[in-house]
Formats: sequence, structure tokens, C-alpha cells
Amino acid sequence: MSELKPMPRGRTFLAGKVISNYGQSSIDCIVRRISDVGAEIEVESALGVPERFHLLIAGEGEPQPCRRIWQSEKQLGLSFELAEAAREDAAREAAGEAKGADQVVRGQLLALRAALDVIDIGILLLDADLKAQFINRAFRRMWALPDAVADRNPAFVALMYHGRDTGAYQVAPEDLDDYVADRVRQVKAGDIAPRDLRRTNGEVIRVQCACLPNGGRMISYAYVTDIVRHADELEMLRGALDHVSEGVVMLDRDLNARFLNKRMRRFWGVTDEQATRRPSYESLIRNSVRTGASGQTPEEREALLAGRVAAVRDGDETPRDLQTTDGRHIRAHCAPLKDGGRMLTYCDVTDLVRNAQQMEELATTDAMTGLANRRHFWTLAAAEWSRFQRYYRPLSVLMIDVDHFKAVNDRYGHAVGDDALVAVANACRAGKRSSDIVGRLGGEEFAMLLPETDLYQARIVAERVRSTIAACALKAGDVDFNITASIGFAAATPSMSGFEALLHAADQALYQAKTGGRNRTVAWSPPPPARLAAE
Repeated sequence: MSELKPMPRGRTFLAGKVISNYGQSSIDCIVRRISDVGAEIEVESALGVPERFHLLIAGEGEPQPCRRIWQSEKQLGLSFELAEAAREDAAREAAGEAKGADQVVRGQLLALRAALDVIDIGILLLDADLKAQFINRAFRRMWALPDAVADRNPAFVALMYHGRDTGAYQVAPEDLDDYVADRVRQVKAGDIAPRDLRRTNGEVIRVQCACLPNGGRMISYAYVTDIVRHADELEMLRGALDHVSEGVVMLDRDLNARFLNKRMRRFWGVTDEQATRRPSYESLIRNSVRTGASGQTPEEREALLAGRVAAVRDGDETPRDLQTTDGRHIRAHCAPLKDGGRMLTYCDVTDLVRNAQQMEELATTDAMTGLANRRHFWTLAAAEWSRFQRYYRPLSVLMIDVDHFKAVNDRYGHAVGDDALVAVANACRAGKRSSDIVGRLGGEEFAMLLPETDLYQARIVAERVRSTIAACALKAGDVDFNITASIGFAAATPSMSGFEALLHAADQALYQAKTGGRNRTVAWSPPPPARLAAE
């Protein structure tokens, strides 16, 4: 019988699994007591535990074949079948019962086959003529091989044709026969190089052949789908990073470069072969002709190099603006990785600043008139209102609305209407001071914020803007026409709750200007206090 592995004796609390049904069923258990000949285990419920099974103990090697000798609701007493067989052998020997060497070998072979039947790796044992001598359960499940076929000891070529006929191989139909012949030739030659076999269902199986002393072969089949998929994704990611506009560098925990994308290889003057040698980050920046600003002394350059290496080693994520010897400005950013490495990115600051300015302009400017849009106007107005609340300095606002603008659109078209709005914007821009803020709030409505301006001064500005708008000469084809605007204005008072109240007051004055005949300016005045009943 097979030699028993020494087991820990006495009381213990080991994690284990009850494995049955050729490895297809497993139940978690706790090993309470264990000896060389048996064990006591505890399960959530003893129901469903067969009389014979395999017991797998964490860290104790292969599963042990067991037989149940007693059970309670949650506990079971087990006898190790190999130990039982050993005791029986010893008893038979003591009684003078001889046991042939072939029976010992058979027992060992049965134990080996039982162990191979519970693993997840497909195992195929072939004799010297490449006929199957053993096919484990995992292989049968993997290739949907019926037991009736597997138990007839088919030839390896027949197994390959089974995979072909079931459409398992991701190979073009016209190449299938050549593929089968090539695989048979490789196994016959004892080629031990592992090969990844791609299946039509997307799975990837790694196949490896081992030569046995009797001239046979043992072939293992292991699922490596996730490994290969991750490798494919990594290769795709590397290819994608090679085509991005930013430089990307991946460093390991020792700050050696494990990846440089194409932009950084060109920037640092590193060949593909040099990049595969995993050069250190310090050597890359030290040997680059672009490192450092022009005119630096050797001492300044050394200090720069030391500072950059220290910042990367410390994982400092603060973006750093670097100047190269050819006058370019590069923004470098370091990101620590979970494995202790670093990812460095390098971007041209000039392009970033230009893009940021364009985005800022789009976000804050009205595209048609070039004035501040509603959101930006409110942001600037909020800052001025805070200043008013702190220092109580004068602050006024104008609300400007184009008169009969719908009629202009309807009569002359929207293009001419847009020209009218641009003319109003230009009149507001011409009438404002450098500290004033003009914005288009929407449609034909404009607003002008006047810091350090009281109601009297606001009236002057309002009249200047109104008269400038009225003097604008517009043209629609052969027709010349003019537009006018109504303006309401108001000055901030301490009793107002916020800038919204100030704008609302100016809007009330604008309404009075509209109802009063248009093309005029009206100042807002607070309503008189309510008269007391006694008065």
C-alpha cells in the first residue's frame, strides 16, 4: 500500500474539505482530531456526506481516501482507507498471508488515479503507441468526452479528431486536418514546449507534454484563459500607450523602467533594445541631452537630477514643470502604484495652457457677442457683492433690454437680429469703464455691473449706453434701420439680501422703462415705508 504521510496528532482545528463524486462535490469542514489512522471532523450538517470520500486538509498535501465509521448530527468519525489497508496488510502478514508485489503496485496506482480524478487539470496518460491508458475527469469535462469513449482507451489521434468533430478548436476549417496532424507529430516527438490552445468558446488551454520512462507520454491541460486574456490586454494597452500624445513611463519599486512608450523613447533618445534592458530612471534622465534648462551649471544640473529622483522615489504626486535644454516646458506627474512602482506622465505645458485658455473662454464667454455669459457674469457679480458687504463701497447694476427685438427678427431675419445684438454688445462695451463688467444674460437681455458707482453715476452710464445704442445704424439688405433699448438701474443697499435682490430691483426699473414708452432709462427706488394705522 502507499506510504502514509505523517499527520498532526491529537486535537487540532484545521480547515478541510469533504470531496466526493469525482471532485464535483465538496463540503467545507473543520478537522477536530486527527491521527495516522483516522480523524474526527465537524460539518454544518452530516446529511449528504457519503460513506466513502476524500478528505483534503489545507497544507497537508493530496486528498486522503476515507471511510465513515460513525456520525452524529454535525460530527463524523473517519478512518483513512490507506491506513486501514496498511493495518489489514500487517494483519495478513502476521497471519502468514503473502501479498504479491503486483497488488502493492495496483494499490498505489488506484490511489494515484483517485487523486488525479479530483484535480482541475486535465490529465491524459498515453502508452508508447500513443493509446490512452488513463483519462481523468477534468479532461473528460473539458472536451465533453463521453465515459464510454474514454474507457475504451482511444488513441491520441482519435481524441484529437473528437475535438475537431465537436468544433472545439479555434482553427479555420480548411486547416483542421493539418492542425491535428501537427499536434500528433509534436506529441510523438516528445516536444515538451507548452502551447496555448484557443477554443471556439473563447477559452484558452495550456497544453504540455512530458515523456515517461516507459516511452509513453503524460499530457496536461490547464485553463489559462484569464492569464492569456490579461496578457493580450497588456499588449493592447502597450500598443495604445505607444500612440498617445503624452509620454508614459512605468517604473518598478527599484525605479527601473519596465515600460517606456514611443514618445518617451524618442524624447530620451533610447532605442527599443535599450528599453528592454530596464534602465534605471536616474540613468535615463542623466544621459538625456534634454535634461535641465539651458545655461545651467554642472552643480545646478546635479541638484536638479537628485531632486527629481528623490521626488519620484517619495511618490510625490505634485505636478512639476520642467524646462528642457531646447527651451521646451514639460509638465511631469508621478503616480504611485499598488506594487510599489511609479507611473510617470510627461505633457507639453504649452499645449495644455493653450487648451485650458480655450476651454476657459468657451466656458465664460458668450460666443456671439464676446461678452461674459450668464454663468460667468454671476460669478464675477458674486465677488463684487462680497466686496460690497465687507466695505460698503457703492455698487450699481444696469439691466438692458432691446426694444421690439422680436419684430426685428420677424421682419429682417435672425441673421440681422444677431447683428443687432452684436451692436448692442459693442455699445455696452464702449460705454463701460475698465472695472465694469458686462454680460449677456440671454436672448436680448444684457446686464452691466458698476463697482464704485452710486445711483447718480449709474444714471449717467445708463444714458450714455442708451444713446449709443439708439445711434447705431443697421442695414438689412437695402433697408436702413435703428434699434433702441430700455434700461433699468439700481444701487445696492445694506438691506438687500444678496446680488439677486439688486438685480431684481434693476429688473423692476426696466419693467417701468418698458411700460413707460421704451427707449428710456429708469432708476429703481425703494418702496415707501407702510403708513402706520394711527397716522
